[in-house]
Amino acid sequence: MKTLDDFKNGQILLIDKPLHWTSFQAVNKLRWAIKQAFSIKKIKVGHAGTLDPLATGLLVICTGKMTKQINTFQGQEKEYTGTFVLGSTTPSFDLETEIDATFPTEHISEYLIHETTKQFIGKIEQFPPVFSAIKKDGKRLYEFARAGEAVEIKSRQVEITAFEITEIKGSELNFRVVCSKGTYIRSLAHDFGKALNSGAHLSKLRRTRIGEFKVENALSPEDFIASLPKKI
Repeated sequence: MKTLDDFKNGQILLIDKPLHWTSFQAVNKLRWAIKQAFSIKKIKVGHAGTLDPLATGLLVICTGKMTKQINTFQGQEKEYTGTFVLGSTTPSFDLETEIDATFPTEHISEYLIHETTKQFIGKIEQFPPVFSAIKKDGKRLYEFARAGEAVEIKSRQVEITAFEITEIKGSELNFRVVCSKGTYIRSLAHDFGKALNSGAHLSKLRRTRIGEFKVENALSPEDFIASLPKKI
């Protein structure tokens, strides 16, 4: 069982983030639990890479002195699995917003799907979703989007080292992606749909790896909290 000194000196906690939780909520819940367990007023806790509320999977959470390593972990390669839905788009590129357009899919073959993935492997230019937390002129992009304000978004270079469609079920494509920091899988879904001369959006996302850290070694927030010392 970990001691207070362990958490202060620095721990790396692998947490499997539940659906609908924000990364901020996960950090807050763990910080509160550690403070309660050891009857302390404060301790440093932070995460190494945000996951959207509609995504599940690996959050690397650092405590105490290990928070100094957060930038290092954030820069490491990431792996995701999930599902794209062909034939329709949403403003957020995922299920946060309603479908805004539909497109034909009759021309899309399994061969075309697999061939098209090759266009996205390597260093590519990608536009972040307007529904994202990136800041412009002191505001988050999603604040402009929700207010219905047009905003210019600049592309950024990201690197995708692996992109494969692992299963095709009608209009649903299951995938695996290995990519660099800053890659938006929602944008990949949107761009993939356009490359197929159709449309697509992200319906499911799970982060399975950050660097050497794997989600199969992660705990749910509840299991982590249960592992802490209990007050007598």
